[in-house]
Amino acid sequence: MPGHFEPLPGGGAAVALDDVEISIIRSLAVQLMELIGPGPAEDAPGDPLAELFADGPSEPPSDPVLRRLFPDAYSDPEGPASPGEAEEQRAHSAEFRRYTENDLRAGKRENALAVIRTLDALSSGGEGGAVLKLSPEESRQWLGALNDLRLAIGARLDIGDEDDTDVLFGLPDEDARKPMVMAYLWLGGLQETLVGTLMP
Repeated sequence: MPGHFEPLPGGGAAVALDDVEISIIRSLAVQLMELIGPGPAEDAPGDPLAELFADGPSEPPSDPVLRRLFPDAYSDPEGPASPGEAEEQRAHSAEFRRYTENDLRAGKRENALAVIRTLDALSSGGEGGAVLKLSPEESRQWLGALNDLRLAIGARLDIGDEDDTDVLFGLPDEDARKPMVMAYLWLGGLQETLVGTLMP
């Protein structure tokens, strides 16, 4: 089980994590929550319906990580065919973002918070680590959070596809990006094995 998730009888997943791994994942999840920011209800705590009826932003985020986490819904990777089509795509993306981004942010915050809570609830296994056991619902939340963490790190490293990963994997140890690359690859392994536990 070390280093990868395994399925639990009756659903869910388990993985053995040492103290350093627990600390890294928790720290990354906290940073992700800080980056995503508070929801509308947290901005207006006296109004319980604020988040339900609040419009989201209509412009894409300026931060490249947030742009990767909350991409435009209507965009052609090859680029628009004409200026009119580009304007139409922007208008559709703005409208879609206005009605969906708050919910997307709330879901990503909830997933990151689930990671933090499950790690905080761990009791030490006695040798500097513990076995994390997740319910099926927690497994899905972890999967979402791991995906978001990899997208965030990938955006910071400017990773666009797997070819970029291959180049970065060969970085010398003294390169300042090396720890982030190793975290990206490690989280990818966790994500892949967690997906395997959720397959029927």
